[in-house]
Amino acid sequence: MSKPASQSKSAKGGAKKKVHAEHVQPQMKVVLSDVCAVCPTPCSRGIAYLERMTKPGALGKGVPCVLTLPKKG
Repeated sequence: MSKPASQSKSAKGGAKKKVHAEHVQPQMKVVLSDVCAVCPTPCSRGIAYLERMTKPGALGKGVPCVLTLPKKG
């Protein structure tokens, strides 16, 4: 069966949700191993990343740090 020409794929998919200007998704900053090494409250993700980076030839692009989430208030 063929579909009528009036129904296209975009009409069938639905509309995108509008994002409100005041709603901002909080994001963590990506930190490197030197920041994890001097962190006063090390987390498990940072410790694991720091251990991987101590091996010779390791390449890293950092890990998201939970301590860098913006505060609500």
